[in-house]
Amino acid sequence: MVDVGSKTNTHRIAVASGRIEMLAATRQLIESGSAKKGDVLGIARVAAVMAAKKTSELIPLCHPLALTRVAVEFDIVHASTTEGAQADGVVCTVTAETVGPTGVEMEALTAVQVALLTIYDMCKAVDRGMTMTDISLLEKHGGKSGSFIKG
Repeated sequence: MVDVGSKTNTHRIAVASGRIEMLAATRQLIESGSAKKGDVLGIARVAAVMAAKKTSELIPLCHPLALTRVAVEFDIVHASTTEGAQADGVVCTVTAETVGPTGVEMEALTAVQVALLTIYDMCKAVDRGMTMTDISLLEKHGGKSGSFIKG
């Protein structure tokens, strides 16, 4: 691991996003809350928070962090009514925050991935062709390197 012991504690924020594309029928199951396994987005939200908290256990050289906030948002995409959308799906956006000597980018990215994987797991019986895509860091703030905003 990188030595962060001499770095200053600062307020750090990272925002990451990703998308899972699916059949319109699968999106309708999620929207209506009638998926066989239950509340897909509610369970995916809990999975994302849990993943953010466990990131250092999953990524070998990642520092364990005391997270001060993990916010998970889902936007349901209708291909027929959303400009530029090629397929129906769900976009997950996670904001992670801490006060510490190192950033929270990995926590935000891990949370997004696990949320999308949870959606896949809960809906795979009706749609094995779902695709996770566009997973990326949108922005980060705090620390010596300052801010990054994806262009």
